[in-house]
Formats: sequence, structure tokens, C-alpha cells
Amino acid sequence: MKSVAEGSETLHARRVAASQQSAGTSDEAIYRTIERRLGELDATGDALDFGAGMGQLTLRLHETGRYRSVTGADLFPRAADLPAVVSWIEGDLNDRLPIPPASFDFVVAAEVIEHLENPRSVCRELFRLLRPGGHVLLSTPNNESWRAIVALLMRGHFVAFGDTSYPAHITALVRKDLERTLLEAGFDSPTFTFTDAGGIPGLPARQWQSVLGRRARGLRFSDNVLVTARKATS
Repeated sequence: MKSVAEGSETLHARRVAASQQSAGTSDEAIYRTIERRLGELDATGDALDFGAGMGQLTLRLHETGRYRSVTGADLFPRAADLPAVVSWIEGDLNDRLPIPPASFDFVVAAEVIEHLENPRSVCRELFRLLRPGGHVLLSTPNNESWRAIVALLMRGHFVAFGDTSYPAHITALVRKDLERTLLEAGFDSPTFTFTDAGGIPGLPARQWQSVLGRRARGLRFSDNVLVTARKATS
């Protein structure tokens, strides 16, 4: 029988392996959608890249010059190419980060929540980290796309949650799950945005957009969804 210490070491090793499997990066379409949404919100102040991975989005946020500070947080160590002015917190995102409450005006969590064990705990932590009036932008695989639905019908699981994605992807969520979880954490009603980039079922290398053009937009034709929610000022 394993001791508590041995069990903790095994859990940590599994989480490290899962992080390495994901490679710590996301698709360009996801980054562009996040950046567009941040522009719509006229984002400024202090920003946190929660689940920063290799720091690609962290660096992009810094290079905009619009934020007073940019911080990255991940189980990965700090990327060597990040400027010294960018802060980094190395820690397990399944646990509370060693950051005081209300430290940020914007928190971005790009393709993170599906890797973590308790989405409600994650959203409560994001709420804690934000200042009143601050926003969270959270992206995850879109399990309501045609590709995801066909995979569920044919294989019994969403397309991004098969054996080849495990144990990196462990928590599959649809819009209703995200809405309930964010509202329960204390956020205002969330809004949803889609990447408008999605693979055709059975032909993932070919996108709907290359066949249908601008008609292939929104919920059914996007592999990823972005949810934005605001922490109320009172």
C-alpha cells in the first residue's frame, strides 16, 4: 500500500507528464481570438496568463505594451526567452497560487481548464485573483462542434478527449457547464466567442472554412470556444 507521500509524488509526476504531453502551446486561431476579445474589452492594467505553458501567449501579451504588468503561471519552469520584466510563478494550477487576492485586472486561461481536475475550484481561484470589475478569458475545446458531436456518437467520447489526448485532457465541458461554474464562482453572466476554425469530422487536417468559407462560423464549426466573464464591482 502506498504512503501519502508516495501518492503525492505519483500525482505530481502524472501532472508533470500531462503538462509535457500538451507541449504548453495552443493553436494560432485560439491566440488570435483571445487577442481580439482583449481588444474589444480595451484591456489594460495587470494581466495574468494562467496556464502559460512555454510562455508564447505571455510574450505576446507583453509585446502589446498595453499592460502595466504581465505575469505567467504554470507547472512549467519559466521560458528562457521571456523578458526579465515579465513575472513568472511556477506552481500546480490544481492548487491555489501563492498570489494575494485581487492582484489582476485580466486573467487569461488559454486551453487550461480541460487539463485540471476541478473546474469549479479553478473558477473560484480565478475569481479570487481578479480585482472587482476584472475579466477572465477562458478557452477550451468546443465539445458542441460537429466534429466533437460526431466523435461522441461514433466513439463514445468527444474528439479532444480520446485515449491519445489522455491524461492531458481530463475535463470535458460544454457551454452550460462553463456558464454554471462561472456563475457559481461569483462572476456575472458569461459571453461566448468562437475561433471560427474547425476540422471536418474524419478529416481534421482539413477545415470547414476551406470548404464553406465564411458560412462556417460559430458554435458548430469551431474546434475551440472562448468564454469571457466579469467579476462584479460590488
